[in-house]
Amino acid sequence: MKICACIVEYNPFHLGHAKHLNYIKNVLGADKIIAVMSGNFTQRGEPAVLDKFTRARHAILAGADMVIELPTVFATSNAEVFAKGAVSIIDSIGVCENLCFGVESGTAEDYLSLATALNNESKEFKKLLKEHLETGVSLAKAKFNTVQALYGEFDENLISKPNNILGLEYTKALLSLNSPTEIAPMLRTGDHNDKTLKKGITSATSIRQIIKSGATKKLKKNLPNFVFTDLKDYPYSYEKLAVASIITKTAEQIEQCPDCTEGLENRIKALAKGNLNLGALVDKVTTKRYTETRIRRIINANLLGITKELVYECLKTPMYAKVLAMNEKSADLLSLVSATSKIPLITRKSDTLSLKKTALRCYHLDELSTDLYNLITEDNKNHNQMLII
Repeated sequence: MKICACIVEYNPFHLGHAKHLNYIKNVLGADKIIAVMSGNFTQRGEPAVLDKFTRARHAILAGADMVIELPTVFATSNAEVFAKGAVSIIDSIGVCENLCFGVESGTAEDYLSLATALNNESKEFKKLLKEHLETGVSLAKAKFNTVQALYGEFDENLISKPNNILGLEYTKALLSLNSPTEIAPMLRTGDHNDKTLKKGITSATSIRQIIKSGATKKLKKNLPNFVFTDLKDYPYSYEKLAVASIITKTAEQIEQCPDCTEGLENRIKALAKGNLNLGALVDKVTTKRYTETRIRRIINANLLGITKELVYECLKTPMYAKVLAMNEKSADLLSLVSATSKIPLITRKSDTLSLKKTALRCYHLDELSTDLYNLITEDNKNHNQMLII
């Protein structure tokens, strides 16, 4: 049985995602698909437009066989942490032959070659990296310039396009783990961040833009019907909670959030006084150096209580595989993962009794994220359920 993994947000599931699943089944020849999916809060530092159980159900209806939740501590982090967390789960369950991800460009060989070079941080690499950083470029650009100087030419698009960046991080993480799972990049069409709604396959960004505007009827031809009929108003009450959390926390507490460096906590805290609307606050804090997404992640981490220390501990600790949904015809897959997984498989509340210390702390954060999402959406989803579709 050939099993393929994918790492997703499905925020929301759209026709491009359906194309990806079809590629995995029809081109890669996978018998089963395991999706590792972000929970109720996403890498962009905001709530998902639909709760994780609804999105997991959509994944199963579209062809996935199992949906595992990517723990909140990873799902809301930068590309490197997001990738390491997701890949560690895929490697730990021990059944996935391939990891398939969408990219703007590049072949598997391109990603493996650059990832291998980036992972080889020799003394010479570190010395040259320091020299490049002193020129004022970003860390990613400095690392790229370093490997170019040491190993020859690489495609700069691999470190500049959003999906390429994630694909490269997935590859680096798999290589670091010496994982037998092989990468299978799929070329995608369209601009990941395009805000203009297109006919048929369009970006998730454009879809979320329409949902937030309240004009969801425009999306009928962009989404599978089972997704379109589940659309709801975007949870704007989140924005008040997020700003309130900034107001009530000290600068020292905010500084503990991942990616909060160089006194950024003081800038956020100071500007919050005159900008009580989340969008206005983010706009004021954002600069060329501090991107909007980074600011939103910091504010979201502050609300959820995610700290640098927690992220560090979770990255070096075996986690768990919390199953959100299963295809009712894939009981054999659940049995196989149960037999091969090196981490606890969580399908019911009693399974959490095996979790200790950091893993349990991480799971409690997932529970908190469900409680907060229930609060802002006035819903009552049970965090410990597993859907059979």
